[in-house]
Amino acid sequence: MEHSHTPEDIRERLTRPSTSSHLRDFVYGGIDGAVTTFAIVAGVEGAGFSRTVIIALGIANVLADGFSMAASNYSATKAELDNLKRLREVERKHIREIPEGEREEIRQILRLKGLRGDVLEQAVDAVTADETVWVDMMVAEEYGMPAAIPAPLPAAFATFSAFLVCGSVPLLPFLLRLPDPFTTAIIATGITFFAIGAMKSRWALSSWWRSGSETLLIGAAAASIAYIAGHWIGMLTG
Repeated sequence: MEHSHTPEDIRERLTRPSTSSHLRDFVYGGIDGAVTTFAIVAGVEGAGFSRTVIIALGIANVLADGFSMAASNYSATKAELDNLKRLREVERKHIREIPEGEREEIRQILRLKGLRGDVLEQAVDAVTADETVWVDMMVAEEYGMPAAIPAPLPAAFATFSAFLVCGSVPLLPFLLRLPDPFTTAIIATGITFFAIGAMKSRWALSSWWRSGSETLLIGAAAASIAYIAGHWIGMLTG
């Protein structure tokens, strides 16, 4: 089993402070880093430009686009966090000014969960006896907000780190001056796509090979489009 179900362990697990995961930030940054950098490598290779151009454009992409993605994720996560704080304040205000209306909302929420009669009224009394519990339920049930939202700065750092690491993979064969660097870049990037997909399957119901294959196909499609576009540009400008 994934965890113990003794009364003590259940109590400890449920009273543990809510924590947010940066899995989404890492996967988002890693896939985009590998896709966009390889797309540049494939596009420039398809256009027939030199290794120096590939390296220059690739490094510029890893740094600039990686920072841009991190900044965007920071702003988006902060906006979501600010919205959660705003909604909590709205609910506190409503509880102070129209407590019976807010109690009725709790009553209807619990009724939809199957509670009836005296049990329902006792549950309403229990929830509304603690303002924090009351606000938490209203924010979750009325607005559909999660219990925990990642801190903006760590979320941005996770995105940038993943983008930097995975986005560097397609460039390494060119930086290391390996023979046939483009073929090596294709293989290395494909392994990276598969590894990201296989890793995220740990938090999903799909098997590691299925998740890895799905991510590999997405990356391969993006890279193919970039290579074909670059090849056409090379033909038109050649």
